[in-house]
Amino acid sequence: MQRMIFVNLPVTDIEASTAFYERIGATKNPQFSSEDTSCMVVSETIFVMIMTHQRFRDFSPKAIPDAHRSAQVLLCLSAESREAVDATVASAETGGKADPCPKQDYGFMYGRSFEDPDGHIWEVMWMDPAALTGSATAEAA
Repeated sequence: MQRMIFVNLPVTDIEASTAFYERIGATKNPQFSSEDTSCMVVSETIFVMIMTHQRFRDFSPKAIPDAHRSAQVLLCLSAESREAVDATVASAETGGKADPCPKQDYGFMYGRSFEDPDGHIWEVMWMDPAALTGSATAEAA
């Protein structure tokens, strides 16, 4: 079995956040969702569990920071192409915020970011597969 990741995020409006994540390409799994939690499936191995603050507190006694004012974590998803990076960020503009962090364009690697309605920052990046062998990074130097 492949390792999976479940990113748990506190949100203020479960319906608005569910709609936002659907706009950026995630699908809601009703089997693991309730009135205070939505299990958003990003891929076969990546899940975003968005939950109301009250439900989130069932898992952690720590204070929930305002992600609009402080960075708690930066999340990054890969994309298949530069165009897919741009399309994902464009779909996040409704209900979220595009490019809260500087765009990154190194030729062989391209990345942009967006904020969800609660201020959680997601990066979307594409890397040329040739860069994994080191040939693209040598050319860029």
